[in-house]
Amino acid sequence: MTANQKGTSRENDPILPLTLYGPEVSYFTGKLEAVIRYLELPYSRIAKSPTLLAEPTGVAQVPGLHLADDRWMTDTTPIIAWLDERYRDTPVIPRDPVLAFFSRLLEDYADEWLWRPAMHYRWDYPEGAHHLSRVLVDEVAAHIPLPNILKRHLIRTRQRTLFTRGDGITPATWDHVEKIYLDSLEQLTAIFEKRPYLLGSRPSLADFGLFGPMFRHFAMDPPSARIMRETAPAVYEWTARVWNARASATSGELLDHIPEDWGPLLDSIGSAYLPSLCANAYAWKAKQDHFDVDIEGAPYRNIRTARYRVWCLEEIRRDFELLSDTNQLEVRERLEAHGCWEPLWRVKDPASGLDPDRTAPFAGSHSMTGVDLPAAKKFYWRPHPASSPRSRS
Repeated sequence: MTANQKGTSRENDPILPLTLYGPEVSYFTGKLEAVIRYLELPYSRIAKSPTLLAEPTGVAQVPGLHLADDRWMTDTTPIIAWLDERYRDTPVIPRDPVLAFFSRLLEDYADEWLWRPAMHYRWDYPEGAHHLSRVLVDEVAAHIPLPNILKRHLIRTRQRTLFTRGDGITPATWDHVEKIYLDSLEQLTAIFEKRPYLLGSRPSLADFGLFGPMFRHFAMDPPSARIMRETAPAVYEWTARVWNARASATSGELLDHIPEDWGPLLDSIGSAYLPSLCANAYAWKAKQDHFDVDIEGAPYRNIRTARYRVWCLEEIRRDFELLSDTNQLEVRERLEAHGCWEPLWRVKDPASGLDPDRTAPFAGSHSMTGVDLPAAKKFYWRPHPASSPRSRS
């Protein structure tokens, strides 16, 4: 194995130690922290709000990752890809191109589609909303000179405005949103009855992607955590297993194929997630601030158009186009079997315009949520064409 194949040695690495900035309860901070722990990189975590990261990273979103050489990184997907390339002796992304494609697809699904039920259970249930608003005030808003009761109220108002009602969660879609979570628990339980991780005996990008919503939201927020403990203890156990995983102590190989028990997850991507990305991309192309879409019979209305999700669609397509002809045939056959192929290509030229020079994760010129901070205090969504979606907790 060459030095390049082995990757960068941890000894005397100029980027170490790492400093991870983000609240303990943050979806994406938890996802990235689990990867850093698995790679066994020295780090510390500092709780900071998205607003306070706007100056060093260029965007108001968490997490932010500060390297010891004084560079800043943002957006977990390209950060994980960068770390995986740097530390090739402890791979997170599968080296098999087909497994890598489907792992990235599942990561994207977890990031952007499970986001909706994760935010719903956190902020639409009073039990969760009151608990989490207290946690966030104590962790990242203690310095703000307002009464705590007012700060908690403002946090709950902001999160519901942006991330539940603003993402189409209403009484008309509530049941469907919760079904996404309940179905996910059932799908994952069936997998973990057979093996400890999604692709075999060690964690991969697919695990870390799903870990984000499953650990810091579903397994910890009171309403969803109760459901997981009572109905899907194997998933609850898996969240702890991923959090505790270390590359030096995790033996075993990945499967050499995408297993059949991924079928229900891929079905959901084809019937729900990709159609939602298409509706968002059509709205973006039409310069619409908001859009309506029916997903699996649920009427989502007045959803904020998210430029970042247009980029997500482009990235899935780009990942496919980078495959060899042989691998493309294999991937296409599997995508077609689960209703994913047609919606993947439904929108002609999505044209998000995000990261054309492929500078991520070091360029933070676009907020992943589209929230225009310094105007974030007004709790409004920045309208197209300046909007671009993930400052999320």
